[in-house]
Amino acid sequence: GDLFLFQAFVVIGSRISMLIMSVVPPITAITGYFLMGERITLLSAVGMFITISGITLVILSRSTDDKKIRLSHPVKGLTYAFIGALGQALGLVFSKLGMGSYNPFAATQIRVIAAIIGFVIVITVSKNWGKLGAAIKDQRAMKFISLGSFFGPFLGVSFSLIAVQHTTTGIVSTITSISPILIIPVSILMFKEKVLKKEILGAFITIAGVAMLFL
Repeated sequence: GDLFLFQAFVVIGSRISMLIMSVVPPITAITGYFLMGERITLLSAVGMFITISGITLVILSRSTDDKKIRLSHPVKGLTYAFIGALGQALGLVFSKLGMGSYNPFAATQIRVIAAIIGFVIVITVSKNWGKLGAAIKDQRAMKFISLGSFFGPFLGVSFSLIAVQHTTTGIVSTITSISPILIIPVSILMFKEKVLKKEILGAFITIAGVAMLFL
């Protein structure tokens, strides 16, 4: 999930990628329905539809030339983000199934070890060890990556695993899906991105749909 998400960051940016990651709760709800017998109510189904509508509002645009509806971002980047969302949803469900009452921080360590093995295989097959070495030498990049790793894979994932021990995976994924709204001011202030009104509206519609999933 993270591998495709980070690739999506490169292609379409973090803000749009995190908005698409809002499909994690619907995917989690559907997966929980089949694997853990969790119910999907009519309100939940409506919430899924609203979530998809909010995302669609952002990623589609009307051409000024021929007035046709087109994707406003590269297909490759959107695909990476959707695959990343699928990986995140399945990872959360399987983590709850496998973790049980196990210590969440220890469970996170196991996830990191598994991820290291996976990345070693991917980097070896894609022959990218040279690029990895060059990235390690970039001190500025490593500083921000280290900070991101501490707050994301360590604290973020660990506390999400603590949360799934005390409530359903759907509720946890709903609360953690507010990232598309939280990232808007960051994108404007830090990255000087121009955020369209329809993108802000789409983000709020998406989160509203996600919230309806588990009311």
